Amino acid sequence: MALFGSPGKLSGLLLRMGQCFSAAASIGFMVSAHGFFNSTAFCYLIASMGIQVLWSFGLACLDFHALRSKTNLHNPVLVTAMLSLAAACSSAGVTVLYSRDLGYCKSPQIPCFHFKASILFAFISWFLLAISSHVTFWLLAAV
Repeated sequence: MALFGSPGKLSGLLLRMGQCFSAAASIGFMVSAHGFFNSTAFCYLIASMGIQVLWSFGLACLDFHALRSKTNLHNPVLVTAMLSLAAACSSAGVTVLYSRDLGYCKSPQIPCFHFKASILFAFISWFLLAISSHVTFWLLAAV
């Protein structure tokens, strides 16, 4: 069964690369924001996106190897979707608190744009990971 995003397929490699690059962009924006370490949710986002980068890069390497050697990779794989979604949601909650409830974003000392961009990339990474998880679920169900 060849589903879009299946392990060992070009679409799977593109999904993994998208996950990896989105997670890396999320980390980059958050680290460039002054004072991000004052919020536990933002630190959790960086930790989970760091795991996401490593995991997605490893899976992309497996997909690349499978494409080069023309092998089948329809094995069950673990995914980090829940960790990424939880980190993105908690960070989004803190950003909403900063920008709307407390009015911190009016101060030039709080880099809210960086927070928002980081969270946007975290959600993009999670969305791509959700597609991969869905495909993996259907591959497991077909076995």
